[in-house]
Amino acid sequence: MSAPLDKTQAPKVSEREARQVAEAAREQDWRRPSFAKELFLGRFRLDLIHPHPLPAEEDAQRGEEFLAKLRDFCETQIDGARIEREARIPDEVINGLKELGALGMKIDTKYGGLGLTQVYYNKALALVGSANPSIGALLSAHQSIGVPQPLKLFGTQEQKDVFLPRLARTDISAFLLTEPDVGSDPARLATMAVPDGDSYVLDGVKLWTTNGVVADLLVVMARVPKSEGHKGGITAFVVEAASEGITVEHRNAFMGLRGLENGVTRFHQVRVPAANRIGPEGAGLKIALTTLNTGRLSLPAMCVGAGKWCLKIAREWSAAREQWGKPVARHEAVGAKISFIAATTFALEAVLDLSSQMADEDRNDIRIEAALAKLYGSEMAWLMADELVQIRGGRGYETAESLAARGERAVPAEQILRDLRINRIFEGSTEIMHLLIAREAVDAHLAVAGDIIDPDKPLSAKAKAGANAAGFYARWLPKLVTGRGQLPGTYGEFHPSGYPDLSGHLRYVERSARKLARSTFYAMSRWQGRMETKQGFLGRIVDIGASLFAMSAACVRAELLRTSEGYGREAYQLADAFCRQSRIRVEELFTRLWSNTDDLDRKVVEGVLSGTYTWLEQGIIDPSGDGPWIADATPGPAERDNVHRPIR
Repeated sequence: MSAPLDKTQAPKVSEREARQVAEAAREQDWRRPSFAKELFLGRFRLDLIHPHPLPAEEDAQRGEEFLAKLRDFCETQIDGARIEREARIPDEVINGLKELGALGMKIDTKYGGLGLTQVYYNKALALVGSANPSIGALLSAHQSIGVPQPLKLFGTQEQKDVFLPRLARTDISAFLLTEPDVGSDPARLATMAVPDGDSYVLDGVKLWTTNGVVADLLVVMARVPKSEGHKGGITAFVVEAASEGITVEHRNAFMGLRGLENGVTRFHQVRVPAANRIGPEGAGLKIALTTLNTGRLSLPAMCVGAGKWCLKIAREWSAAREQWGKPVARHEAVGAKISFIAATTFALEAVLDLSSQMADEDRNDIRIEAALAKLYGSEMAWLMADELVQIRGGRGYETAESLAARGERAVPAEQILRDLRINRIFEGSTEIMHLLIAREAVDAHLAVAGDIIDPDKPLSAKAKAGANAAGFYARWLPKLVTGRGQLPGTYGEFHPSGYPDLSGHLRYVERSARKLARSTFYAMSRWQGRMETKQGFLGRIVDIGASLFAMSAACVRAELLRTSEGYGREAYQLADAFCRQSRIRVEELFTRLWSNTDDLDRKVVEGVLSGTYTWLEQGIIDPSGDGPWIADATPGPAERDNVHRPIR
């Protein structure tokens, strides 16, 4: 058996090498159309999302039946205040969810799961997350990124037969990628899986293992060294959490999600059968990223649930609270906040349902749509919760327990703000999502012109790429000059008699998509190989695309409701309000593409890092404790007690 990896053997990689690892892991081909990808290319393909797709009647019936059972369970068995107070989800609640089948919502019925569609899985997460977000996080981490989804996509039949029935009813799973010194740059992954006969031996430390404290099964990403007969690379394994050599060394505590069972897990000479490897060696990151294509939709699902709750509390409170002779909702400063919450909740649900239904139908490539839903949902939900706290005033800052103690309704507004904050970091921070989406958005450009700016390519490859690029842009650029968005009356079906006019908003989306594509092309021409360093610019490009996608989804959902569910007039009004609010934000972002402080900011950062401004830090006391910025993660035997506690 090989010796544990010494810390000094952890891979040292350059920025370029890290990018190459990430690039190799992403899906290279676009086998199906993508509305969002076309949007970034300046092509407004409304036909890909309108008419709005709908779930099959059988799927809807099964989903609604489960939602009814789940709602009853949430109302009668979940005490959110207790979870917040004790910082733990009671075992009886988790066992009740198991009995209900909630662990197997996305697992096929032939393995004992419920076989829900993505649409109804997300509705369930929104519902249970509103009862307590920690429960939503537990179920999401188990099914969206835990063992079930990778096995569904990449597992062998034998693995599915062995593990999925357990995961559907009894076993909780966790996903282990992050390490103390490895976040969004997995090229530096230090956990090793050394081949040894018909097994692998794992050594390393994993951080922020959501569900890891209570998990029965783990998906572990580890580096297999290259050797004779072994391709090597980052590889995914299913690991029994009770295996000898696994120690949960610490249960982490956070600003929010206080019931989250998230910890630090150490592997010391842990033997894992080769039969538990998911996919081939070296495919781990591709498996993780592919899993996240739909897995990311779980976060905006809970953001939608939070938005609905913020709207309910804002409506009830602002109608009851009076200032200067009238309810605070009637004051314009407060009313604008309520309008923002209502319109944005409508749009987020539109984005979520549209993306989820497209995922269920498997007719579109939704990798960008899902990423945009996560990015936009997490950012906007945080803003809505912040506005709710402001509307509630001092009561918004006061805890629900304190409110109840002095005789008022226990409204946990400050808690929802804390709980939602992590969504801007979970499963790819906003900054990383900007870069990930930007890479996909410019994929068509890099496919034809990437060799021109690649310093490692020979002149012959650059010449060939130049010819290909010339042909591509000769066909593409003229189409960005004019389009349907400049023709009055286009998209007229979105302006039925007696309803607000949404057709004008869709024409704006079409014009803005072409402007967005022109801006991207100009930036690539201007900066070429330095484009990847212009993260401020790329972030604004992505944010514009996210807003245009949300506007499109809101309009399409409003038309669906007008023709099918009886809330058409109200839906049109909300979509109109959201689009008008979004257009103001989009215009500001377009301006900031070229008028910003990015260059100055870089100079200030250099000054900060070099110590030029340390005088500005004088006059304070730093309350931080002692200790290293990053904990030591040297492989070896555990020196702490094991706090792993499987729930039975």
